[in-house]
Amino acid sequence: MCDETDLQRMFDVNRRRFGAMAGAATLAACTGLDSEPASGATEADLSERMVRIATPDGEADAFWVHPRAGRHAAVLLWPDIAGLRDAFYDMSRRLAARGYSVLTVNPYYRDVPGEQFSSFEAFADQNGFSAVGPWREKLEADAIMRDASAYAAWLDEQDAVDTAQGIGTQGYCMGGPFTVWSAAAVPNRIKAAASFHGGGLVRDGEESPHRLLERTDAQFLFAIAQNDDAKDPDAKTKLRQAAIAANREA
Repeated sequence: MCDETDLQRMFDVNRRRFGAMAGAATLAACTGLDSEPASGATEADLSERMVRIATPDGEADAFWVHPRAGRHAAVLLWPDIAGLRDAFYDMSRRLAARGYSVLTVNPYYRDVPGEQFSSFEAFADQNGFSAVGPWREKLEADAIMRDASAYAAWLDEQDAVDTAQGIGTQGYCMGGPFTVWSAAAVPNRIKAAASFHGGGLVRDGEESPHRLLERTDAQFLFAIAQNDDAKDPDAKTKLRQAAIAANREA
């Protein structure tokens, strides 16, 4: 997971040596985004709009995109710490172009609506860690599980969603642990979860994601970056042990 030290290092290197194009490639480590378009995808193939979803804690805003024709397996996508922005809209479109109905949510809806940072570089330049700190404090397991339950219920009401198929969820950096909490909140619907560069997957307390695997009915992908492993080399081992104990494929 990117922290302030990682962020400063990336942008110092970017500004000294590489310029904007290389900076975009460097940031792929945090956003999970590459620059290649989806194969065969065109905007005409997709329907997209911003939506609002009632939750127990208020009204959440989210980006909703899916193929224009047919019903498709749903994906709940959790952004990283910088929240909704073009990088995640593009990522959502690429998933949709491969045949999924994708809901990408604003994790900070309790405090602010919509997009707060136009890019990850804007997040760094605008002291994003300080800005999102108070919002992020509210995003503990119980809150995310309430949200995930509301999002899954909303997805199952949409004509573009094939309810005969399980829902998938994926999250980046801050959103990594949200995928496990989501799967634990709605085990009858969420059947696959993927964390990319996720932070806090192994933490103190009973609500640590690795301790909740047994409450899920999903398969998992934990993609752990090299710098994540360097900071917490025991996390991958504890995740693996927890998955084996819970008899979950991971």
